[in-house]
Amino acid sequence: MNQNKALFEDAPIPKAVAVMAVPTMISMLVVVIYNMADTFFIGQTGDPMQVAAVSLATPVFMVFMALGNLFGIGGSSAISRSLGEKKLERARNISSFCCYSSLGLGVLMAVLFLIGMDAILKLIGASEYTVGFAREYLTYIAFGGPFIMFGTAFGNILRGEGAAKESMIGNMIGTVTNIVLDPIMILFLGWGVAGAAIATVIGNIAASAYYVCYFLRKRSSLSIRFQDFSTAGRIPFSVASIGIPASLNNILMSCANIVLNLVLVSYGDTPVAAMGVALKSNMLVVLLQIGLCAGIQPLIGYNYGSGNKKRLKQVFWFTGLCAVIMGTALTLLMVVARRFVIQAFINDADVISYGIQMVIALQLSGPVIGILFLCINTLQGMGKALPSLVLTICRQGLIFIPAVCLLNRIFGLDGVIYAQPTADFLSIVLSVVLCMHIFHKMEGSENLSGTSDIRL
Repeated sequence: MNQNKALFEDAPIPKAVAVMAVPTMISMLVVVIYNMADTFFIGQTGDPMQVAAVSLATPVFMVFMALGNLFGIGGSSAISRSLGEKKLERARNISSFCCYSSLGLGVLMAVLFLIGMDAILKLIGASEYTVGFAREYLTYIAFGGPFIMFGTAFGNILRGEGAAKESMIGNMIGTVTNIVLDPIMILFLGWGVAGAAIATVIGNIAASAYYVCYFLRKRSSLSIRFQDFSTAGRIPFSVASIGIPASLNNILMSCANIVLNLVLVSYGDTPVAAMGVALKSNMLVVLLQIGLCAGIQPLIGYNYGSGNKKRLKQVFWFTGLCAVIMGTALTLLMVVARRFVIQAFINDADVISYGIQMVIALQLSGPVIGILFLCINTLQGMGKALPSLVLTICRQGLIFIPAVCLLNRIFGLDGVIYAQPTADFLSIVLSVVLCMHIFHKMEGSENLSGTSDIRL
């Protein structure tokens, strides 16, 4: 029996959302600190080219995280729905499938990245001044690929059974390890970007070790035993139908960042470094709202699986209110502290000048961007693969990439800087339309778990 049944079914909505979302938000805050730490300590070298190299390489690193999310978010959604349907054995099969699939794919991707390193460096637009630094960073990241994917996957899998606190602890272990090692390896040992990459890999190994110990102590109703590995009952499809749209979000973010960097490189390496710093600082606004909305996905999935559509909608509307309030507060904080934030990373006059303008532009959608993430996570929790896929590919793909290219042609560098908020607002409108359409269909359904009359 799932130990979190009372939380999923009976707890007051604010309490249920808080218990599930707060640990996830803390995990995301840790991710923000983790991402900022690398850039901060590399910035202390005083070399803008190393900062630019990490900005160029980060989208490639995110591919490993994206594939981890394929099994993590896809598996979490499938597990929470299975638990809502009282299918504990299937939930155990899903978690074991995600364990070994993420490790196997991680090894394969590491090999492919190492073999294709030259092509990757050319693709991301590394210049003669940044290519050596980018190569160092990505080589170490590739070796750590299996651990990055496993750690990313199981940080989400644990939330699928309601173990948000344990997921947060694993995330924090990895991040604290990375932050402690960063100044030692980057500055004290003088390893620069290579030190940043090594610290990142060791942090992911530490997080993965915690998740394995969690299962070995038998504190979970799920499993990572190979005996429970199964593909029966269309488990791969159940995971992939939600996992692929979720991972596409990260992959498209990587592609979008690559396109953005390629356009920015035409204006010099300094705008690339400035945008890298601006995007890192904007993570506080974006990832905390993602954490809030991702945290409630198991609540959505469980109540969808059990047929409690009233509670599902209550969770949705309460979370939406929280997202707007939090987004507004974080945006105001970032606008007020914009110069201090940029200067904290690197004290270079040109980078600061560009960075301030970029931070302001990115904050335009800050108060309401959480609505998009709420709609995406709600649709993923309900197992709505097509609508969640549509929303996922719009913000960083179908809308953002054309916006970068078009606005660059019309307005030059200013157009590039304002492409992201443009894509955000258009994606938010689409997300609301799609979610309301699904809810309307759901209202007309006599059986929430049915498949004939509530699919898009």
